[in-house]
Amino acid sequence: MKYLLDTHVILWLANENDKLSSPIREILLKQENEIYISAVSFWEISLKLQSGKLDLNGHNPEILKAGFDQFYNFKELPLEMEDTVSFFKLKSPIHKDPFDRILTSQALRRNLTFISDDNNFKRYQGLGLKVIW
Repeated sequence: MKYLLDTHVILWLANENDKLSSPIREILLKQENEIYISAVSFWEISLKLQSGKLDLNGHNPEILKAGFDQFYNFKELPLEMEDTVSFFKLKSPIHKDPFDRILTSQALRRNLTFISDDNNFKRYQGLGLKVIW
């Protein structure tokens, strides 16, 4: 299976592992699963760190990414032009947060199951988004 991590899942995996559900931990540990981390998430983390809305306990996004590169076999998901031009298809702004909306767009375009604890994403299931927690 192929999965895309929501930004908060990335942060929890790095700093608050106990917040991850047991099924999600199992998915992340299975070697045959393809786990994707979007460039959008690290953009969001960088902006929130810079604005003071996020504390990485003395770390920065570069250190966070280096840790993921070292300890996990996750794949990077770049932001592509098609991700942005299909963004308008999310007609109802269930999420006002543009980062959440572009992650939704990326998951839909690539048929990735989205891993998130945010129930608002389930409202995109009518468009074909698969969400688990």
